[in-house]
Amino acid sequence: MTPLIPVSAFSDLFRYTPSLESFLGSAQRAALSEAPLLVLGEPGTGRSTLARGLHAVSGRAQGPLVEVDISAIPCTLFESELFGYEAGAFTGAEISLAGRVERAQDGSLLLDHVEDIPWDAQPKLLRVIAEKRFTPLGGREKPADVRFLGIGSEDLPERAAQGSFRQDLFYRLEVVTLRLPPLRERRSDLESLMDFFLTDLQQRFGKNRLAVTPTARAWMAEYAWPGNLRELRNVLERSLITQGEGPLDPPCLIVAVAAQSPCTRWRNARFSLPSLTPVGIRAGLPNCWVSVARHSGKNGAGTIFRRR
Repeated sequence: MTPLIPVSAFSDLFRYTPSLESFLGSAQRAALSEAPLLVLGEPGTGRSTLARGLHAVSGRAQGPLVEVDISAIPCTLFESELFGYEAGAFTGAEISLAGRVERAQDGSLLLDHVEDIPWDAQPKLLRVIAEKRFTPLGGREKPADVRFLGIGSEDLPERAAQGSFRQDLFYRLEVVTLRLPPLRERRSDLESLMDFFLTDLQQRFGKNRLAVTPTARAWMAEYAWPGNLRELRNVLERSLITQGEGPLDPPCLIVAVAAQSPCTRWRNARFSLPSLTPVGIRAGLPNCWVSVARHSGKNGAGTIFRRR
C-alpha cells in the first residue's frame, strides 16, 4: 500500500485546519488514483489550494498543472482555448496554437468554476474525459493523457438535477467529490487559522509578533464569516494596514457587515447618541463589544448590531 504523504504537502494552510485531518486523508488517497476529482464548496474555503495540493501529491506531480478559470473565458473562445486550433482553422488563425488540454499532457488540467462551462462545449469535454482524446479546431484527433480536476459551487449537483448542467458530464467529473465545509461549520479551526494568517502577514509586512485583542477574538468566534478564509485573511490584513501599532482589533473595521453577526441579544437596542461614544459604550455596557451601524431620529438614536 502506498504510504500517505504528510498533510503539509498539500499546503501550509492545511496544517492549521485540524478539523479536516480525516478529510485530507481521504483526499490524499483519492489523489493517488487517476480518477477525475471534483472539489465543491463556497468561495473562499480553500478549493483552489486543495486542488493544487491534489496534483502535488498525485502520481502526476512531475507533470504540468494547467489551470483554467472558465468564468474568465468568453463562451465564443472556450473551445479554442481548451482544445487549441490549427493554422487556417478560422479567420485570423495564422499559426497553430496548443490548447490547455494539450499543454496539460502527462499532468493535470484544473477547471475552475466548472458550472460556467458553456452548454455547447460540455459534450466535447465529456468525450475528452471519457475517451482521452480531443480534436483541435481544424485539426486531427489527438490523445489526451490528462488527469482532470474540477472546482465547482456547492449547488452543482442541484444544477445537474435541474438540467442547467449536463448530468452525464457531472457524473463523469464527480467520480470522487470532495466538499470543503465553510468556516462557520468548522469554528474549531478559527484560532489556528488566525495564527497562520498572522504569521504570514508578519513576514510579509516585516512586523514583530502580531496579536489580536481577546475581545476581537471573542467577537470573531461568533461572526458568520460569509467570505470564509478569504474574508478572515482580508480582515486581518486590513486591520494591520489601517490600525497601525498595537494588538489588532478587526471588529471595529467591519461595521459594513455588522447585520450579519449571529449575536442578536442587543440587536436593535436603542440608546441616545451621546451614550454611543466609545467611552459611553464601555461605561454603559462594560461586558459588551458593540458597533454602531446607523443613527437617526430626533434624539439621534443609534442601532447596536453586535456585542461580545
